[in-house]
Amino acid sequence: MKNSMIFSLFLVTTITTLAAEQPHNQQNPPPSQCPSQTSSSFCGSNGVTIRFPFWIRSTQHPDRCRGYKGFDLTCGPDNGQTLITLSPETAPFVVHGVDYSTQELWVNDPGDCLPGRLLSLNFSTSSSPSPFRGLYGQTYTFFNCSGDYSSYPGMNPIACLSGGGEYSVFASSSGRAIAGLRRRPSCRVVAAVEVPVEWPFYEQVLSSDLSADLRLTWDSPDCRRCVVRGGRCGLKGSDGGIGCFDVTQGRRGLPAPARYAITIGVGIPLFLFSLGALCCICRRVKRCATTTPPTSSAAAAADYQHNLRQLHLAVAAAAPPTSISAGGLDRKTIESYPKIVLGESRRLPKPDENTCAICLSDYCPKETLKTIPDCGHCFHAECIDEWLKLKGNCPICRNSPEPVVSFAVPVQAWS
Repeated sequence: MKNSMIFSLFLVTTITTLAAEQPHNQQNPPPSQCPSQTSSSFCGSNGVTIRFPFWIRSTQHPDRCRGYKGFDLTCGPDNGQTLITLSPETAPFVVHGVDYSTQELWVNDPGDCLPGRLLSLNFSTSSSPSPFRGLYGQTYTFFNCSGDYSSYPGMNPIACLSGGGEYSVFASSSGRAIAGLRRRPSCRVVAAVEVPVEWPFYEQVLSSDLSADLRLTWDSPDCRRCVVRGGRCGLKGSDGGIGCFDVTQGRRGLPAPARYAITIGVGIPLFLFSLGALCCICRRVKRCATTTPPTSSAAAAADYQHNLRQLHLAVAAAAPPTSISAGGLDRKTIESYPKIVLGESRRLPKPDENTCAICLSDYCPKETLKTIPDCGHCFHAECIDEWLKLKGNCPICRNSPEPVVSFAVPVQAWS
């Protein structure tokens, strides 16, 4: 055990020394050539946090530090909104939130008419120049129905696309509602659009104004692992490669080799200590097993029954004698009472008497019982012998038996 502890301490010291001697340029890439990419910026005091791969177009950046194409943002001139252009053919969207650890983006229409923008925005085509795509998609069918929306109970019109009381525009993902509107002569299908929704499951919506934010995501560049480690993503060279910076200043302060050294240094001594403790326990158990004579369960049960009977006999002997008792019987008279050796079936002349009334123990096969003449009550032979030496009557009915000629019932008689 002592040698094992010395070896583990030597191993911990060696690994820790090797981890400390590793150069820092092997743990992290060289510093970013674009410091602005590893810092945060904002559009206004309440704007979203802008970090790599996003960048603000109006800010002066060198050509090599302008970030990824399609991730350029602009700041609104009036209220400091953060705007992004998802495709060259569409107007900008307002950015309401960015989660860099999951690479998710929430956008909406700055003009408060998102359904109208969805009719011209398509994320499902491979020719789309946008690096973003819908995280969860659900198909909505747009209908243009003549008349006021009150003529269509249960349907919620899209206000920015409807024309007052002349016509109403609805969007539904419910198969039953779509089939019902198709059968109406006053309704025509405008388009079926794949809408990026916020929920991961398919929900049949009877009618929606589609005013909720669009939940988008991007696959490249993938900085999720770096962000989770507490680092900042950025360009690490002129070739456009991505690096992870400031990891040691994040939530995981120690580098990976140091963490491995600590894990091994704690794990090996703990394992050796547990193994030694287990060996000591096994050795003690084995020693106790060799020094203690084995005792079978049958012998233990017999000893228990014998001790229990002796206890009941002592209690019965200490009890005051009744007026019926006339003293104990002599040995010759006691030996003259009939004996029964129980078989495996444990059948007795009186089937309801399966317990000795003196020791309160159940009768077992191969046990010798003794019967009281006249009343026919049975007891363990050793129990009734001790009883009759003290009291000359039956423990159950209190009758004083008369002496009889001794005889023994064969073993097979009550088997």
